[in-house]
Amino acid sequence: MPKVTIVAKPLVEAIKLDSFSAVTAVVSQAQLRDLNAVDLASALRRTPGVQIARYNPVGAFGGDQGGAIFIRGMGASRPGSEIKTYINGLPFYMGLFNHPILDILPINGMQNITVYKSPQPQISGNNFASISLHTADPVADTVALQGNLRVSGGMFGTFVEQANLTGRTGKLDFGIAQGFARSNGHRSNASGTLRNVMANVGTEINIKWRAEIHLLYVNNLAKDPGDNRAVAPAIAPQYNTDAGMLSAGVVHHYKNVQGEIQLYTNRGVSSWLYQPPPDSNGYYHFNMSGIRWKETIQPWKGGSIFLNLDYDHLGGKDITEASTPAAKSEFKPESFNLVSPNVGISQNLALATNVTIRPSAGIRFYKHNTFHSKWAPYAGLSTTWKQLTVFGNISRGINYPGLEAPLLSLLIPPLGDTWKSLQPETVDHIEAGVQWIPVAITEINLSLFSDKIKNRYIFGFPPVLSIPEFVNLGNYTMKGLELSLRQTIVKQWQFFAGLTLLDPSISNLPYAPKTAITAGINGRIGPVAIVFDGQSQSKVWALNKSRSADATNTEQIDGFTVVNTRISYVLPVLGQQGEAFVNVENLFNERYAYRPGYPMPGIWFQAGVSASFSKLRLN
Repeated sequence: MPKVTIVAKPLVEAIKLDSFSAVTAVVSQAQLRDLNAVDLASALRRTPGVQIARYNPVGAFGGDQGGAIFIRGMGASRPGSEIKTYINGLPFYMGLFNHPILDILPINGMQNITVYKSPQPQISGNNFASISLHTADPVADTVALQGNLRVSGGMFGTFVEQANLTGRTGKLDFGIAQGFARSNGHRSNASGTLRNVMANVGTEINIKWRAEIHLLYVNNLAKDPGDNRAVAPAIAPQYNTDAGMLSAGVVHHYKNVQGEIQLYTNRGVSSWLYQPPPDSNGYYHFNMSGIRWKETIQPWKGGSIFLNLDYDHLGGKDITEASTPAAKSEFKPESFNLVSPNVGISQNLALATNVTIRPSAGIRFYKHNTFHSKWAPYAGLSTTWKQLTVFGNISRGINYPGLEAPLLSLLIPPLGDTWKSLQPETVDHIEAGVQWIPVAITEINLSLFSDKIKNRYIFGFPPVLSIPEFVNLGNYTMKGLELSLRQTIVKQWQFFAGLTLLDPSISNLPYAPKTAITAGINGRIGPVAIVFDGQSQSKVWALNKSRSADATNTEQIDGFTVVNTRISYVLPVLGQQGEAFVNVENLFNERYAYRPGYPMPGIWFQAGVSASFSKLRLN
């Protein structure tokens, strides 16, 4: 049969509604390729409702403005964060400071990336929003071995290489993914290097049960090019990460019961080197381990019961080398443990011809070894008539202080043990919207949402507070709208556009533009594939939302519009995924930045090739 080439969807694979009427955005391997993404920030930079911050073309300097992701205005608190990151549903982030580090989350070898834009206790707990990366699925039964390789290079000494190999022998399947990316950067000391390797092995125990093991290791470096409005330091600070993750689990699938249990452990160290005096080098160690168990039961027609149990053990230590006098300090806080079981129920009901409703509800309970226990209820309702779905959901997000709280008390002795009296932060989320597919070539999604954040924890001193202490004092609201359109224009040409409007009660909330627009178009002319993606956003406040009670932020960055393009030519001689491509970033040479004094590159390009092979199994 003649080969049929399918055009990938622009920017995101899908805007999904789950069984609890909650909204997620999914980015697949096809979008990662078309965005020429080398890391998580570049993979999600065009996802509606997501904002990023970075200094360099390759590499994230720390977990703040130098490399961070924000969702609907959440995620700017530092230290700590309302956003958590996961791999295959297992937590993987900088545990000592309780926030994501983008460089430890490689995207090559991933099947997809899912963005949960609100608290969704039915999926995970201890966050207000989250991002989960899912490793590639096992190869089909008919495949013995398959692989692909993508190599590219371009301006600023940029070089990217990504390789994947998967296969199957008997009941055993395996996969290996390896990635490397390096760039000298667009200005002095804007260099970065990413190295990662990932492996997995799975086996069919029988027709109902499967066992899996996953391994990940990353080693990265990123420099701080510095504020170009100030004198550059003699030696630029750099932020290095070295981390690994190991997990093992079993999965079962019966007619009316499906589930899995996973054991995991991860550890790593972030090294912040050549800091300005009085600190010279900081080594921040973290380790996490725990269990994820979940079951889905269909006890009657149209009904589903969801059972989850999460357990996490969190530890770490801080080692600091002072520049004057030459000394070394080490702090190892007591470990935190968090247990959070969850139960939910969803029912699909047919009311009339072409009309169905799906009510749902559930609750998650949190038991912490240091802080107070909490409940997080949630509920949803969706009604579908032909191609129109109207939905609504409410949920509560819980976010516990992490090891950053006792660590700050060490660095600021007057705070003492006041952190122990903190309450977890909470958000009450409400969302309503529609998903409409009037014809097969058109899809429209609209969401209105409101988040009320309470008990944000801060620390302060007189006269702002009566005594030096940690307190739960920060409250604010976020209201917003998201609108997206996916449209097939003509044969093999697709268009996607998203609009996000944010209205926070805090006027200077960082990285929360009042207006943000993303757009992409993908198409093909014979053997040539053409991709455009773009983003336009209004001016925003920058930097972070510090935990300090007297913190002020007067820094803003101007709005900008950035457009990229990728043009590729099919090369069948290099396999089914064979192609040569050119990627041009910042096509119109826009002057923009994610932090004042840290300009991003003007127009720049990469060129490369991709090759693949596949070997079928013999019967």
